[in-house]
Amino acid sequence: MKELKLKDNAELRKLDSKSLKEELVEKSKKLYELSMKKNLGELKQTHLIKALRRHIARIKTIARENDYNIG
Repeated sequence: MKELKLKDNAELRKLDSKSLKEELVEKSKKLYELSMKKNLGELKQTHLIKALRRHIARIKTIARENDYNIG
């Protein structure tokens, strides 16, 4: 998972709403890129998509816990 450079929960909880939003946008773009590569048959490490989806869910959960409205 080092290819994705995912932050752990403790690091995510230290971020403010703007930083969480930036992290969410960045990882959403990366998820789109990986999905397109998978559809084209260029992605060998398909497990990265699942890991990235879970990371995005973690970001959204932390945002909701802190009452941040990041979408």
